Amino acid sequence: MKKLLPTLCVTAALSVLSACSGQTELNRENLQVGMQAYLAQRGDLCLAKNTWPIDVTQKEIDLGARNALQMPVLERLGLVKSSVAKVISSDEDRSAEMLVHRYELSARGREFYLSKPMRSMKSDGSSKTANGDLCAAKLTLDRVVDWQAVSSSGSEKMVVVNYTYRVSAADWVKDAEIQKVFPMLARVINGAGSMQLQESFKLTPTAWVAVDL
Repeated sequence: MKKLLPTLCVTAALSVLSACSGQTELNRENLQVGMQAYLAQRGDLCLAKNTWPIDVTQKEIDLGARNALQMPVLERLGLVKSSVAKVISSDEDRSAEMLVHRYELSARGREFYLSKPMRSMKSDGSSKTANGDLCAAKLTLDRVVDWQAVSSSGSEKMVVVNYTYRVSAADWVKDAEIQKVFPMLARVINGAGSMQLQESFKLTPTAWVAVDL
């Protein structure tokens, strides 16, 4: 038995190296594993409502600003509740009291608020990351469509992956007004199974990993 131990150790080591090598190959299967890991952590689709309470001024209401349009819809759906509050408004050397509509999460709304670093869609199609957000849906992988290598510094290997996705959404996302005042949310929800999203991946010693992780 003692003479067999070195052989067994070498065989085990070769098996581990072979497994790592297989996971670092650039193929659909490995990118699917990477995409699934990425969406498990970052697949929450959120509304970019990170800090509460949210105050809406009369000027914002008159101008039809984003929060002035969105918050009453969230209130109608029971996700937020409003009150009137006094705040101090400062303008250069002057300050004055003003009344605002103050919106806070309701008990139902808190069920959809995730307290962790979240990436949310902005109205221009870009995204931002903040701590915590009111989230409407969860994306999971449908399929990896294709990928393209991108230039990178040094010996680092990177690819951009195009993929389609599935959506598990809250019931209130079906509301027509929600989809009207959150157009990017509606676009992503309605694009499940057909709309292609992109994510950048880099090669690590053991696997292909999303750059954002």
